[in-house]
Amino acid sequence: MAGPFLDSRDTSGSDLISALRLSQQAPTILRLGSGTKSASAPDTAEEYGRIERLFMACLRTGDDESAEACLERLTRRFGPANERVMGLRGLYEEAIAKDHSALEECLQGYEKTLSDNPVNVPILKRRVALLRSLNRSSDAITALIQLLDAIPTDAEAWCELADLYQSEGLSSQATFSLEEALLIAPNAWNIHARLGELLYVCAATPDGTTARLLGRSVQHFCRSIELCDDYLRGCYGLILASSRMLEHTDGSLDPSLPTKKTLTQLKTFALQKLAEIVKARSVDEENWASSRSELIAAKELLNRFEQ
Repeated sequence: MAGPFLDSRDTSGSDLISALRLSQQAPTILRLGSGTKSASAPDTAEEYGRIERLFMACLRTGDDESAEACLERLTRRFGPANERVMGLRGLYEEAIAKDHSALEECLQGYEKTLSDNPVNVPILKRRVALLRSLNRSSDAITALIQLLDAIPTDAEAWCELADLYQSEGLSSQATFSLEEALLIAPNAWNIHARLGELLYVCAATPDGTTARLLGRSVQHFCRSIELCDDYLRGCYGLILASSRMLEHTDGSLDPSLPTKKTLTQLKTFALQKLAEIVKARSVDEENWASSRSELIAAKELLNRFEQ
């Protein structure tokens, strides 16, 4: 199921812009496939994948009527007992819920479904997302652990668990969860950057491990840039981590940590790279609209170091 941990009314940056553009096509797409068999709406996996993406876009933009039409189309094709369809229906019911009690009813429905089939993955993921939206973080953590017991190779679930642990102030557990995600997806540059950010935050505690944590943070930011050389968050994080580590390096020779010379070179490289990314994306109207907040933050960081 696409985006199983997303809130039913996710409104983040570029996702919302893309969703709005897609949802505006709903009348045309749904009209083309309104017949039982139509040459213009082939019965293919690609076509139903398109309908599912349209369903998600309509939910994000508040077009519940079109979202319901998409859901009914998928239900007719795959049946109401299909796990993927069940997950999408749960997402729809969460989206149209009017109050807290209606959301609790959705949760009870998930529990009933899981009592019949404890490894219904889409419903397991919807239960986690709903528990988070109800601010029941401890229950969401328990539900995620249950999910990972069933599917320990779900990198997205490990990342979600890390986020929950971090929100509860459990940094070591969050770090472990991201490390598990990287074992599954070692080339995921965004997860490397997330782990770099987490280690950077953990290094704020002066307990004698600051240099080691910052060193690991630098390594993961470097890896994220190595895997995606125009990754803005990776460059941004590398600037902060290398700068802070330069402040905490006392000149002692620790082979596990980068030297001051290396840190200075990394900082210079990241500053130059970030400036290039900001310049390229600022002149692109679509990029500016989809990542405005990140670009503004990057410009402020660059201005700070220029001064």
